[in-house]
Amino acid sequence: MLYGADYNPDQWPEEVWDDDVRLMQEAGVNIVSLGIFAWSRIQPAEDVWDFAWLDTVIEKLHAGGIAVNLATATASPPPWVSARYPETLPADESGASYWPGSRQHFAPSSPIYRRLAGELVRRLGERYAHHPGVVMWHVGNEFGCHLWMDFSDAARDAYREWLEKRYTTVDALNDAWGTSFWSQRYGAFDEIFPPRLAPYSHNPSSMLDWRRFTSDMLLECYLMEREILLEAGATQPITTNFMGPFKPADYRRWAPFMDVIADDCYPDPANPHRVRDAAFQRDLIRSLKPGVPWLLWEQATDAVNWRPANAGKLPGALVAETAQSIARGADGIMFFQWRQSRAGSEKFHSAMLPHAGTDTRTWDAVTELGARLAALPELPAPGRDAQVALVFDWENWWAVEERDHPTEVDYLALVLEWYGAFHARNIQVDIVGPEEVDDTYRLVVAPALYLLRDDGAAALARFVHDGGTLLTGPFTDIVDEHDHFRDGGFLTQLGPVLGLRFEDFGALAGSAAGAAGVGALSPDAVLAARRAAAEGTVTFGLDGAVYRSRLVAEHVHATGADVVAAFDSGPRAGSPALTRHRYGAGEAWYVASVPVSGGPATGSAGDALGAVVATVVAASGVRPVVEGLPAGVEAARRGDLVTLINHGETRVEIAIDGTDAETGVAVDRVVLETQGVAFVTAPVAASPGADPSVAPVADVMPAAATVPLP
Repeated sequence: MLYGADYNPDQWPEEVWDDDVRLMQEAGVNIVSLGIFAWSRIQPAEDVWDFAWLDTVIEKLHAGGIAVNLATATASPPPWVSARYPETLPADESGASYWPGSRQHFAPSSPIYRRLAGELVRRLGERYAHHPGVVMWHVGNEFGCHLWMDFSDAARDAYREWLEKRYTTVDALNDAWGTSFWSQRYGAFDEIFPPRLAPYSHNPSSMLDWRRFTSDMLLECYLMEREILLEAGATQPITTNFMGPFKPADYRRWAPFMDVIADDCYPDPANPHRVRDAAFQRDLIRSLKPGVPWLLWEQATDAVNWRPANAGKLPGALVAETAQSIARGADGIMFFQWRQSRAGSEKFHSAMLPHAGTDTRTWDAVTELGARLAALPELPAPGRDAQVALVFDWENWWAVEERDHPTEVDYLALVLEWYGAFHARNIQVDIVGPEEVDDTYRLVVAPALYLLRDDGAAALARFVHDGGTLLTGPFTDIVDEHDHFRDGGFLTQLGPVLGLRFEDFGALAGSAAGAAGVGALSPDAVLAARRAAAEGTVTFGLDGAVYRSRLVAEHVHATGADVVAAFDSGPRAGSPALTRHRYGAGEAWYVASVPVSGGPATGSAGDALGAVVATVVAASGVRPVVEGLPAGVEAARRGDLVTLINHGETRVEIAIDGTDAETGVAVDRVVLETQGVAFVTAPVAASPGADPSVAPVADVMPAAATVPLP
């Protein structure tokens, strides 16, 4: 198990470096990410290079038995770059420059930025590619984290090239974008600009391509650095740090070019859904590279500094959050950062070694965690342990949240609600793209799959035909990859699978308070107001109870499907609310509204979304990781390893047969205090889709394969 943190010795005098190594050893640290923001120290001027300090640090760490994940330091250019080359600066929607003084102040498509960054990476690669202390390469850092989109002239030029490569002719682009609407037809590629500030909404097809371009420009920066490192002789794994469900970057497209997936995860202690949201993020990251353990490169030891209010962690939460990562496939646990900064924007961010020193609760927690991780046996690789796949697609995310739709859809929030219904039942879930659905799953859930590509629709249809169960719902199968309607209306691809014909969306209007006077509000406030205005509800009956649903009440007609539940209020009263259709050897379920996650409209027990999920789960035969767990206890399976975490407020006792993975003692039950964790080896006869041939991360670490460029 890798254990460590970001290490920034360039922020500290050399006198503390030996002390750092000694304390790292005491804490159980065996790896650090080094030099992430050290460009100005390595290259203080364009023709001046200083590697002596970095040589010293790497040698000290190596002598102390601490491996180095060496960063390329390209995430924050030094001031001389923008002073000498202002054209490297990014711009906002109005064309105004973002200026230095923070970080990520570079245009990803700038040829000059890429030349300067490439030279830095080349020198680092040539100097350290064969150093025995360097075991991994950290390219950039959190690509796009603060700069979601760049509208600079460099982006303009690159966008035109990207479009011409994609479409070849401007006529093909006009067809893909539907530019006959609003007189937008282009005569040449050099008439096209980024979607800068405009009087009203931009062409949605162009916005979809703009988001693809933005993700690709960030990926190109990563790939450029990767190729330079390989050319310099690097054989160590090369990757960068993801940020969970990060909208601007299509991580599913990025994943093949990462030798191992790494992620940064910061659950908010004040978020009542933090356990669910963090579990979703960890399952997403694991699913991006099936069978390969991933690395948690950043989490906080206690409070962060960048929220409006920065609550600290509960006692024991650090172990519980770490265990959740391990349970869901992580083979490395790291923090931001090792030594708490004494200056700068993140000086209030917690660290492994706080300002208050080693006589602190934080230091006790990180040293105890280090000892516990060191005692773990070799962990099984994360196989295909999930029986359920949840479809989550970036291109759909971009398209479904564009403006001018029947109602505002918060795609990530909706996906999290559906995920939460399975997480609460301790049913393990993989997070996949529609094209990745296969017969290793029993049940596939595809919420709001508005943009559905041909291959994705074919995979879903094949899955059902071959015996699987599909659950989907409103705003699904509406547009193609260009955000165009298909001939024949909606549900044109999945309609036969679902046994339905779609007529209308039936958006539900709620309180008018959110709709009035929105022109005077900020863009975020306008969006919140619109969503509030769409919170009207209708009801439907299921198993003797009456439940509420929201957002839309679609008008669908059963053309072969059985109507399991009908709307009993609102304009769609009497029409199907939940249907079930036999298709081939499997079946497909459709819910024509968004079930509310909460109490029903009447006094009956349960919540609407949970009731729908329970009904479909029972029909599909899916089982939880562990049966009959108390509320607040989370369970996840990783091969033979079952992890149990008590997120509740009371002590619990759980019956489970197996072996305590930390002590090797046979158990038939475990007792967990609040935030308590147990790792139990409990073999299964046949974990669905498990592949015993996949290697643990320790076996993948020594060499990196060359991956073809896209």
